Amino acid sequence: MQSRGSFVLAETSTGSVQGLRTNGVAMFKGVPYGASTSGANRFMPPQKPVPWTGIRECFGYGPVSPQVPEDPANDYAALIQFDLNVALGGMGEDCLHLNIWAPCDAGEGEKRPVLVSLHGGGFAIGSGNAPIYDGAQLARFGNVVVVTVTHRLASFGFLDLADVGAPPEFAFAGVAGVMDLVAALEWIRDNIADFGGDPDRVMVFGQSGGGWRTSILLGTPAAKGLFHRAAVQSGSLLRMSSRETAARVARSFLAELGLNTRNIPTIQQIPWHHLLQVQTKLGAHAFAPVADGAYLPHEPFDPAAPDESRDVPLLISTTRDDASLFFQNFDLDETGLKEILDARFGEMSAEIYRRYRAQWPRKNPFLLQAHIVTDSGFRRFALAQAQRKVQQGGAPVYLYLWTWASPAYGGKFGAAHATDVAASFYNLRDGIVGAGSPRGAALCRRLASAWCSFARSGNPNNDALPAWPAFDTAKRSTMIFDDDTRVENDPDACMRQIWTPLPFPESVIG
Repeated sequence: MQSRGSFVLAETSTGSVQGLRTNGVAMFKGVPYGASTSGANRFMPPQKPVPWTGIRECFGYGPVSPQVPEDPANDYAALIQFDLNVALGGMGEDCLHLNIWAPCDAGEGEKRPVLVSLHGGGFAIGSGNAPIYDGAQLARFGNVVVVTVTHRLASFGFLDLADVGAPPEFAFAGVAGVMDLVAALEWIRDNIADFGGDPDRVMVFGQSGGGWRTSILLGTPAAKGLFHRAAVQSGSLLRMSSRETAARVARSFLAELGLNTRNIPTIQQIPWHHLLQVQTKLGAHAFAPVADGAYLPHEPFDPAAPDESRDVPLLISTTRDDASLFFQNFDLDETGLKEILDARFGEMSAEIYRRYRAQWPRKNPFLLQAHIVTDSGFRRFALAQAQRKVQQGGAPVYLYLWTWASPAYGGKFGAAHATDVAASFYNLRDGIVGAGSPRGAALCRRLASAWCSFARSGNPNNDALPAWPAFDTAKRSTMIFDDDTRVENDPDACMRQIWTPLPFPESVIG
């Protein structure tokens, strides 16, 4: 990478790219790692980017996978700025792009750890362009290279045509979005050195849907060796959707398009706007990858941790009130809370209410509801993923629980889903962490320090934190990120014991 005043120049395998330099950080946005996925490339494995001559300006974000923006009138969507996914870069099928932030004062031969972020939004929405994933602050703070990835989503990346009679060339349509991520990691392996990154120290991480995709990559044979540490934030995935469910969704999608087994290939000729309309009608979150027996030969973490990532250290987390994103009943009272628990948990509800209310007597009913649902889902899956990683006997796993309540929107969402994302990116200006408040800044320093240490060595320990033991099934050591950041052994054990005996659903996306 060469500095030229306010500009920086780097070489890639398909041509030269030019980015911008500000305050010691180089920023390259919209760097292609694959060709357009339109036309004959639609529903196909990703192709290499088309080489170019001269210098390609990478000053602004590239298009994102077609999607409908989130409603900004929804306070939670506005909190994490999910309504801006499409606003930054537009959208379309030429969506295989990376954004790169790198310190530009590297010494001769110096190579920095590479942190690769997979965005949230399930398998349906979001992008690496979203403000919450801006990597400039983290690159500067941690002296690391930060990469965010944009790839195919929903029907464009996860339409399972293999099980509905499509010709053989469509065999990978249902896992194309995962193949995009592997292509991005291959691009990083082959090109990141010229941006000052170390291709032998790549950390993949993601929150929510990004955690799901990280979980999948940990068990993807084609991804083995392309990354060396991983972190899953509020997105521990044990099992993917069933093939039966994916095939049912695909049949409905084809029927809405007026297609059948005889004319499936004509789907490549339909304008993407029409596909987006049908995808939205059916629900974008209906589309998800499956264990197809070929590219994805098995479930991510069921019945055990995958052999492909046995030697990859793993960091797993949840937030205390992850599930507050699902609810809008802020005026919930105690009677209403009991009714919701009765409907959701049946004969267990009275004991659940008794234990949680005794432990958190001053927590309002809305947040206690979110806390309980979080523990029954997000946290239960995270603990199972951590336990299975430990039982494998390979690289260590570290666990944390984020309990710091965001002050945004009057604090009504508590320690909300994605609260820790801004902190892991050292995004002090983000409203989620109080836009530069001393408390929020302190949490940003602690979590971002752990992130950068983990990327460097596979161990999150550093001078900004108390000693952080690896997780095991005896002590269950967990770092608690709050104003009083500390380690606790088996935190909230009384509550954990409620959920441990319950079987997991046959198909777990959550």
